[in-house]
Amino acid sequence: MGAGPGIGAAVARALRASGLDVAVAARDPAKLEPWAAPLGIHTFGVDAASVESVATLFAAVSARLGEPDFVLYNAGARLRGSILELDPAAVERALRINAWGGFLVAQQAARLMVPHRHGALFFTGATASIKGFAHSGAFAMGKFALRGLAQSAARELGPQGIHVAHFLIDGGVRSAARPELADRPDSLLDPAAIAQSYLAVLAQPRSAWSFEVELRPWVESF
Repeated sequence: MGAGPGIGAAVARALRASGLDVAVAARDPAKLEPWAAPLGIHTFGVDAASVESVATLFAAVSARLGEPDFVLYNAGARLRGSILELDPAAVERALRINAWGGFLVAQQAARLMVPHRHGALFFTGATASIKGFAHSGAFAMGKFALRGLAQSAARELGPQGIHVAHFLIDGGVRSAARPELADRPDSLLDPAAIAQSYLAVLAQPRSAWSFEVELRPWVESF
């Protein structure tokens, strides 16, 4: 869920390379097709902030591929601005994507996984999950809430066999729009490297599960 060209695409590629059937979803699935279709990755449309749309997505994925064993909530909406000037409607929309959508996806995933007492549910967080910066109140509210959801879900669903993990992406992520500076190699998080960490946590035995993982470039301050 929230399979953009960065982390979402990298995780989908890594899962597919390991031989798994993979489904990715976004508001505009046509944007996913150029990289997903050649790899045999299934694409779906969804509005993460809609109860009906998320339920329809899970029903469609289950009908085509079977009930999912692993679900990643990677959707996010950044909104910058002063508290004095932010449009309340825009803040509400950001909160619905950053946090409310995470709950909707977690609920649908849990309903399918709990009867089997098996599965994994991961959430992508950010520096804003633990630190509210100036002019980033809307993003921080959503990411703080998503982290709280992950913690609560881990305590509720873990004893039922569901591995819940939250990932703090603490730094800038490399992309075509955000290339790395030649004089600062590896100063941005590589999406493929992030994906390796997600899959490593996914492979953990239940006697030693991680519930929160922080990922940052070696030069990032903290």
